Amino acid sequence: MSNSLRLLIRLAAVSFVLTTGINSAYVLGYSGTVMVPLGWIGGVIGLLLATGISLYANSLVAKLHEFGGKRHIRYRDLAGFIYGKKMYRVTWGLQYVNLFMINCGFIILAGSALKAVYVLFRDDSLMKLPHFIAIAGVVCALFAIGIPHLSALGIWLGVSTILSIVYIVVAIVLSAKDGVNKPERDYTIQGSSINKLFTITGAAANLVFAFNTGMLPEIQATVKQPVVKNMMKALYFQFTVGVLPMYAVTFIGYWAYGSSTSTYLLNSVSGPVWVKALANICAFLQSVISLHIFASPTYEYMDTKYGVKGSPLALKNLLFRTVARGSYLAVSTLLSALLPFLGDFMSLTGAISTFPLTFILANHMYLVAMNDKLSLVQKLWHWLNVCVFGLMSLAAAIAAVRLISVDSKNFHVFADV
Repeated sequence: MSNSLRLLIRLAAVSFVLTTGINSAYVLGYSGTVMVPLGWIGGVIGLLLATGISLYANSLVAKLHEFGGKRHIRYRDLAGFIYGKKMYRVTWGLQYVNLFMINCGFIILAGSALKAVYVLFRDDSLMKLPHFIAIAGVVCALFAIGIPHLSALGIWLGVSTILSIVYIVVAIVLSAKDGVNKPERDYTIQGSSINKLFTITGAAANLVFAFNTGMLPEIQATVKQPVVKNMMKALYFQFTVGVLPMYAVTFIGYWAYGSSTSTYLLNSVSGPVWVKALANICAFLQSVISLHIFASPTYEYMDTKYGVKGSPLALKNLLFRTVARGSYLAVSTLLSALLPFLGDFMSLTGAISTFPLTFILANHMYLVAMNDKLSLVQKLWHWLNVCVFGLMSLAAAIAAVRLISVDSKNFHVFADV
């Protein structure tokens, strides 16, 4: 195999990972968690702005990959190199929280997909959402034990892409059919003025959550030379071709059901039972694979800390993965079942970790690293970004906590939402 072909395959794999982040099963929630609180004007403009801003912020981090004469293969390594050991720990904490919250969301999504399949065949309420979340957690743990590290995903990345195509196509087709057959929809933003203020602010956090992973350097570490140039190609693909399926699902879903759109779109669609069951099963399996991608930095940290070496199939290593990864996913599953509010998880994650990691830290790191090479106008631009996104992060965090508080009062813990 030629070097150029190997490079193309590796670049394609990175592009798949990036676009999977955008078109994971979370895409089935954006009609309800972004468009419903923001409406047509706010939702469309917000998504377009979030796309451009996210591309810009990620490109800043990508350009710092080889800063200071060395490659920085982890986000925390880059922050530590620029700021020092204290910021290394702070960044790792933010990243850990970000990935943990994302993974809780994937478990909620996987549980919602399983419940949707169950309801299609037995709508008897014997099994509730927390039961399916528990099942999803067990499956995620088994997958985590069987796949020792991110590079071992291999063919699963292709499987993930196929699964994404299935539920995206089904969601688009069935939503479009329902939209044609149901011409009257209500697109008004629901709630009192104060409720609208908080839900709109929370939806702003959902916008940035939709496009950002907080683990760009980890993904970029798998890219061959020239690293920055090839990573930029992958980012351009992610934020052009990669966002089109997400746009289609989000806009068509909201067009079809208006303000009554569910936070899990497949709960709103009507159509053949077997088609909806297939889409939900694909969403479930894709959530399991995606969770493993976003949990990999945590797994890698545990493996490194406890000196895991040798064959992944060695009994000692199998037992370690079972205990360490099983415990991590048990805690994630418990929290997911305790508060299964998907939109609230997305808002809180965007507020307390995605904003700081992807926008505030990215702009400030670039400002510090390239200080001597930036003009006064460029410096002011980056400081403006730091301040604006800092205020947005604070406002979104307050809104997200309020949303969780309100939902916790309206629903008991381990709610069947």
